[in-house]
Amino acid sequence: MTSLRILHLTDTHLFGDDSRHYDRVDTREHLTRALGHVGHLRFDLVVCSGDVSEDGTAESYRWLREMLGTWARERGARVVYAMGNHDRRETFREVLGGGQPDAREQVMAGTDEARPVASAAIVDGWRTIVLDSSIPQRGYGSIEPEQLEFLRSQLAAPAPNGTVLVIHHPPIDAQTELLQALALDADDTHELLDVLRGSDVRVVLSGHYHLPLVETVAGVPVVVAPGVANIARSFDDPREESAIDGFGGAVVDIRGERVRVAPFVERMSDDTEVFRFPADIVARIIDAAGQPSTRADSVS
Repeated sequence: MTSLRILHLTDTHLFGDDSRHYDRVDTREHLTRALGHVGHLRFDLVVCSGDVSEDGTAESYRWLREMLGTWARERGARVVYAMGNHDRRETFREVLGGGQPDAREQVMAGTDEARPVASAAIVDGWRTIVLDSSIPQRGYGSIEPEQLEFLRSQLAAPAPNGTVLVIHHPPIDAQTELLQALALDADDTHELLDVLRGSDVRVVLSGHYHLPLVETVAGVPVVVAPGVANIARSFDDPREESAIDGFGGAVVDIRGERVRVAPFVERMSDDTEVFRFPADIVARIIDAAGQPSTRADSVS
């Protein structure tokens, strides 16, 4: 197979019960509608790039594995999952293993249940690598040195058709001040890009920002899919943060040397906001939860 069609979903924020995201969004319904939007297509791979669960319960992961796994198999695809900052490593691993439960995955060595969830697998000549950019109890992202070494070792020999890398926090800048404060650590981003440069990685699939973005870095396109749970506003005042009641995803086609990205975004209702944080609230969130370099108390 020299072509690969991927359904890229992210930020499903599922619960193990009938709870609602921000007390208003039925994230299971959003996911069902997102799948219905592209249900007439066949895929080789379905990727859920982090913040799979909102409450970190095993029940939420089991529901998704059964529901999404059945949907994918009916279309000839397997499913790949990655950890996000809202996920819990212990329950994620219990249900979804290293993120590739439908393949013979090679997981990063270690016995501690709280270690990062990282894996690699080759199916039909295509290699998929999952990294874990989450930091327990934090919103921003980081990549431990052992994960970078795992990535280097996997990429040392090219896969027959190339590699797809999945990581929740994108190695590109965000659109708003809050999301930038909760982005991937800058030093880790540089190290990751150094590893990717000149490798066989065809595309990096990420989430976290809840909006569609595509940027090429180190010669590799980074695709940020819009959120399934809600859609962040891209071009409002960057000091504020808001989201609309909608869902989205992206269809990524790799054909030979070409990578084509077709994102989709749909509203659940007309201009209904899920939340809006004014600039003063955003500043408080950054001060409490942002990367140390973004906090007021760290500025000399």
